[in-house]
Amino acid sequence: MSAGMEFGLVLGVPLIGAALSILLRPPRLVLGVLAAIIGVEILCAGALIWPIVAGVQAQVAWSWFYLDALSAYHLAVMMIIFGLSTVFAGGYFGEEIRRKEIQDWPVRKFAALWCGSLAAMVLVVISNNLGVMWIGIEATTLMTAFLICVHRTRASLEAMWKYLLMCSVGVACAFMGTLLVVASARGIEAGAVHVLLWTQLRDAAPGLNQPVLKLAFIFLLIGYGTKAGLAPMHNWLPDAHSQAPAPVSGMFSGFLLNTALYCIMRYTAILEVATGGSGWSLQILQVFGMLSIGVAAVFILFQEDVKRLLAYHSVEHLGIMALGLGLGGLGAFAALFHVFNHSICKALAFFSAGRMGQIYGTHEMDRMQGMLRVNPVWGLGLLGSLLALIGMAPFALFMSEFQIAMAAMNRSAYVALIVFLAGTGIIFVGALKHAIAMAWGEPKIPVRASAAGWTDILIVAGSLGVLLAVGIWMPECYRNLLWRAAAIAEGKP
Repeated sequence: MSAGMEFGLVLGVPLIGAALSILLRPPRLVLGVLAAIIGVEILCAGALIWPIVAGVQAQVAWSWFYLDALSAYHLAVMMIIFGLSTVFAGGYFGEEIRRKEIQDWPVRKFAALWCGSLAAMVLVVISNNLGVMWIGIEATTLMTAFLICVHRTRASLEAMWKYLLMCSVGVACAFMGTLLVVASARGIEAGAVHVLLWTQLRDAAPGLNQPVLKLAFIFLLIGYGTKAGLAPMHNWLPDAHSQAPAPVSGMFSGFLLNTALYCIMRYTAILEVATGGSGWSLQILQVFGMLSIGVAAVFILFQEDVKRLLAYHSVEHLGIMALGLGLGGLGAFAALFHVFNHSICKALAFFSAGRMGQIYGTHEMDRMQGMLRVNPVWGLGLLGSLLALIGMAPFALFMSEFQIAMAAMNRSAYVALIVFLAGTGIIFVGALKHAIAMAWGEPKIPVRASAAGWTDILIVAGSLGVLLAVGIWMPECYRNLLWRAAAIAEGKP
């Protein structure tokens, strides 16, 4: 099969799924077909990803589609998160169907938007054209916004509009940045379309207009940083994550935020080549990373809703990734390692919070105590994911955060190191207090203990098992892929 056919399939399968979701009516059938579509999509994506893992530098189709180590890695993480989230969604919405809390149209709408969101994110990751990449980000905003209000309430509608307004402004800034990048390439002998190709811009970067390119990067960082949830552009994130259904929150935090950060990585590569590896763009990333960690540290201490708590953990960990990328070298390697670790952990955390919320009838942490007795499986999932999020050893997040601290020491970036250690230390204490109370506290409202199914056990055990295993041992092929992806993000040959 040609590369063009493979790229076409990985884009086309979710669009077919979206159409089928609208046409089918029984909610359980829709969820079953959705799981099958995502399974086929994972196989199609795997066919594209495997040659890159095996050592092929890049796969290209018609110059517009491009897959290298950086994009293949993000595509792989995306497939894992969508696979987990889709399986969980079957049980989550299945419970609501059983209770007659949701009708067939909201389920069909969810499935169609779910597939559309996947197609848009795939477009972002595999696009070589920076204009098309921007279109993909805009499409993710439009698709995912309506996933927030699958359950239509006043709070979910308010969160949806806040998300739409803030992210639309951010995407508009990113559009301005994209235009400025094109303007910086003025004089290069290429057509307007070719100037938008990332591979062309990377090769021509030394000849770009540096002042214009630097101004473009500021717009791009603010624009895509808004979508990524970096502080101080993060204000939409706690509302959207807390009001969306648990599968949607897991996907949002597990990969949607990564999609925007991926766009920033593509531009840091161009900036670093253009400026001769001066680190100008990386230093700005460090600033936004430290600010995000600091803001999250303050707000996590005062949260009462478990999903809002997890949302501020997203701000923290996206800040950690930005800081790692800004440090370069080992820091960039660790940041990309952290992408995978955080995605798995945060998806599990939102799944667990969502199921416990269904059991308790609330997401208020003060009323969710004693969860290990009420439902040991999902209670362990929430406790384990919270411990991993705060950097408890030997989970993989501890290892990637340790590597970022080592990178800061190696670079003599002592301000970054102090902010990083202080912020994560405060978060460790604050979140641990919440976790202990929810796990072993006495329930303040009578709650009937519930059993978990085999699918629930596999999701929790599998996710925690992966986080533990990768924290102890990293396969050589995975290590090589991370180093290759980190080199691309830093603009190194």
